[in-house]
Amino acid sequence: MPRSLQVINGVEAMRTAIREVQRGGETVGFVPTMGALHEGHLSLIDAAAAECDRVAASIFVNPTQFGPNEDFTKYPRPLERDLDLLRERGCEFVFVPEAAEMYPAGYGTSIDVGAVAVPWEGVARPGHFSGVATVVLKLFECVPADRAYFGRKDYQQTLVVKRMAADLNLPVDVRVCAIIRDADGLALSSRNVYLSPDERRRALSLSQSLRLAEEIISGGERKALVVRERMLALLAAAGGVNVEYVAIVRDQTVDEVATIDGPVTIAIAAKVGTTRLIDNVRIG
Repeated sequence: MPRSLQVINGVEAMRTAIREVQRGGETVGFVPTMGALHEGHLSLIDAAAAECDRVAASIFVNPTQFGPNEDFTKYPRPLERDLDLLRERGCEFVFVPEAAEMYPAGYGTSIDVGAVAVPWEGVARPGHFSGVATVVLKLFECVPADRAYFGRKDYQQTLVVKRMAADLNLPVDVRVCAIIRDADGLALSSRNVYLSPDERRRALSLSQSLRLAEEIISGGERKALVVRERMLALLAAAGGVNVEYVAIVRDQTVDEVATIDGPVTIAIAAKVGTTRLIDNVRIG
């Protein structure tokens, strides 16, 4: 019989619930989220359930990872719908703290993970990764799980979290799971709801450009510059797509390559209308 979902707001109550399960010899998988759940998030719940005895999630729209001109205030927060989805997927614990619980009066500590956070997203969103690393570390302390699950769509974020976990000797195994896409190829994102029908059509150029890169490289092209230029031409032809970067990096790093002579990740960030989207693909 499925266990019911426990919604927990307090740090101590959450920590106690997880440790009680672990004292009984069971493992816990944890999926941190900002809510507005979609099948990408739920695939992480499924992965946690497949590898662990019990599953926990968090829903917290973290203010410190949003820039001053970003969408913190309008970020979707359909809490009851999210809780229903977690129940249906067999999640048993969900941590839903208030901001004052996570960032008490006088809070002044932040995490800097160094070089992995500097380029690409680090340039486009100054301070973002400090906010991400800080809240993830806090969530790992509040929900002291055995394994934590993140989606590969946030490629650089996964590197930041893994670097932090290794550097700080955190007792959690960080798992990275595949990107989940709609049938048309668009990577699932909570921000996709902001796209108008026309913007969504244009947004498909992101995944189309990544597929083009795969085709070019499989056809023998090894110059990163050529691959990038072909991708940018496709994106320009879509119209209304404001590209922030196309990064061709050695896989599992943020280090740009000139020659593609091993596994690479190609990551892209662009605005379609006012909606910022990211996507990536591993090749090789």
